[in-house]
Amino acid sequence: MDYNFTKDWFSWSPPVWEQVFKQLEAENILEIGCFEGRATTWLIENVDCEKIVCIDTFDGGEEHTEEMMKGVFDRWQSNVEIALDKSAFNPDVQILQEDSYNGLITLWKGFGSFDFIYVDGSHVAKDVLTDACLAWPMLNLGGVMCFDDYNWGEPIPETHEPKLAVDAFVDIFQEELEVIHKGYQLLVQRIA
Repeated sequence: MDYNFTKDWFSWSPPVWEQVFKQLEAENILEIGCFEGRATTWLIENVDCEKIVCIDTFDGGEEHTEEMMKGVFDRWQSNVEIALDKSAFNPDVQILQEDSYNGLITLWKGFGSFDFIYVDGSHVAKDVLTDACLAWPMLNLGGVMCFDDYNWGEPIPETHEPKLAVDAFVDIFQEELEVIHKGYQLLVQRIA
């Protein structure tokens, strides 16, 4: 059975992620924003982890059309099932189908400990900063946080792109992190 993806917003990630996961033992992974599951399926197939928690409303953001978002949750669910069938690994994949703020608060109250956090929900700077600040305390020492779309390049105001928020986060938390990759994505490792 083949995956059902309509967009490819992930193909640049695997070379970087492969290097990260060679050095990172990731038992628990958090994905903020998962769309049709390209990253989720890659993680299922390539990382021997225990749990992947995904947060997404499946309503899309300001850059998505209503037409683009039709059937996204069903495609995500189907793609995850296909990946689980194909994978040699057997992670527990959980979905919190809500906005990232409420999903992260839910995790604060319960699960709350991750080795890899992928921040790819809303692209609006204030939302990216909020997601990062709420997720950071749940990242284990030595864990990695990956910000997608750091060099997004859409012709829109900088307050509606991730870069402003990511740069602010890195500046504010500089004593607790090390930047380990800077390109289209920016990855930081928690050191304190």
